[in-house]
Amino acid sequence: MRTVTVGMFGLVFGAGVLVGTVATVTGKAQQRASDSLCGSTAAPQLRTTLYFGLARPKGSVSELDWQLFLRDEVTARFPEGLTVWEAEGQWRGSDGVVGHERSKVLLLVHADTSAARSAVQALIARYMRAFDQQSVLWETARVCAAS
Repeated sequence: MRTVTVGMFGLVFGAGVLVGTVATVTGKAQQRASDSLCGSTAAPQLRTTLYFGLARPKGSVSELDWQLFLRDEVTARFPEGLTVWEAEGQWRGSDGVVGHERSKVLLLVHADTSAARSAVQALIARYMRAFDQQSVLWETARVCAAS
């Protein structure tokens, strides 16, 4: 994403880290509560939502580039399934100017495992490196899922 996006994404990312830290401290109690809240027809999972900006320093991420990233990076790590949609992002930069950017939103529902968390971090790092991004906004929440 462009430099101007770092302020908002940094703020949201920082809030996510804070929430993640609090969740880790109370994680075992919450996991037991989540297990019982899901009942017998659903299983506790994590819902991770990633926001990938499409602006690059030289042009934008093309639909072909995105589809290849989705196939080679995302589906390879999360073959069980995913959902993607297009979005328009907006933020206020440190200079007070409101910026806009097209983005792709990726929704994953996955097990709460270190392997899955590592796969999410690998996706973020790979996207940032491949498409000259300064950040990828992400959020994670505990959910109950059934198919």
